[in-house]
Amino acid sequence: MKGSRHFRVSALLSACVMSLIATAGWSQSLTWLGTLGGSQSGASGVSANGPVVVGWARNASGQERAFRWTASGGMQDLGTLGGNESVAWDVSADGAVVVGRAYNAAGQLRAFRWQNGVMQDLGTLPNSNYSDAVGVSADGTVVVGYDSDTASQWRAFRWTASGGMQNLGSLGGNWSTARGASADGSVVVGSARNAARQDRAFRWQNGVMQDLGTLPGYDRSYAFDVSANGAVVVGRVENAAGQGLAFRWQNGVMQALGTLGGTWGEALGVSADGSVVVGWARNAAGQLRAFRWTASGGMEDLNTTYASLLTNGSVLLVARAISPDGRYIVGRGYNAATNRNEAFLLDTEPRCTAHNGDVDANGCVDDADLLAVLFAFGSTGSNLGRVDVNCDGVVDDADLLQVLFNFGSGC
Repeated sequence: MKGSRHFRVSALLSACVMSLIATAGWSQSLTWLGTLGGSQSGASGVSANGPVVVGWARNASGQERAFRWTASGGMQDLGTLGGNESVAWDVSADGAVVVGRAYNAAGQLRAFRWQNGVMQDLGTLPNSNYSDAVGVSADGTVVVGYDSDTASQWRAFRWTASGGMQNLGSLGGNWSTARGASADGSVVVGSARNAARQDRAFRWQNGVMQDLGTLPGYDRSYAFDVSANGAVVVGRVENAAGQGLAFRWQNGVMQALGTLGGTWGEALGVSADGSVVVGWARNAAGQLRAFRWTASGGMEDLNTTYASLLTNGSVLLVARAISPDGRYIVGRGYNAATNRNEAFLLDTEPRCTAHNGDVDANGCVDDADLLAVLFAFGSTGSNLGRVDVNCDGVVDDADLLQVLFNFGSGC
């Protein structure tokens, strides 16, 4: 009986420790990126690694400026083409190339490509007076966007260093805009007007612009992003009543992504494999809310999913982009701590945080923390929890010594 009782106690202790290992110390994070000294900011693109975030922010003079943000360097003003303002819309996978629009010295808006501290004016198509770069390929060599001709008609373009700015045409109507590019830049998505003067989402490849149609009950569609392989397109459909719905298109089928209870929403970003979509939608109260969609979970309000990260009444309003692996989401929200709309970076992947040996996070380094480390001693991996005190991927002498060194702290 004594041996049996000892076994049951040991098993219970082991179960408790394993639960501690699995759940403690790993948490997602929300970072408000601040401004350039002004009143607001918004994030519109995120790299595959780092991450690097790009967008726009107001400076102390109230001017809108393109920014590039890193955890180590903070928010960097990318400047202009000689004018007062600029906006960054997208960034390459490695974070080195940024695209957007900026005013030149003559007060004209021009598409730009920024790299290594140099902002390059991409010019315009013939007979144009305005251009805007909205998307970029993974390696930063292909830029897509739109310009406006002298008749104020928009024209989608695809730019390369060797070929310059190429007019992608339309669906038979008088305007088109390009918004996103596949990883290699061979597929471009956006919106165009057809011969019947209907607005339609398109997918362009090898010189052919494909009309993606719309959903039943909706007469307009607009595409904003495309998966890495060019197979999945996301955007918005609209009807005559002014209602909008987020969609995901694949293999000729346009799928409605649902709602958050309201009558308006749009999908703005998609992961590399097309499985995760982000955007914004209105809830039943008509409030703007950032969402994430997956086939298994449907449309979820990021404010609900990550409520523990939101304090002081802060709200995630719009999710503009998602990293290729689906880990990072960026956009714009209300930061109650600063009482302003700000760019945000949401890290959805649990990560380890080094600590003083308080494994169970109860404020006291004691026997329970010591036992937790001893039971897990020798374990390796990337998701060990707080028993990996120094977050080096292995529970070893270094973790045990940290607990022993701080034993009794906070008790």
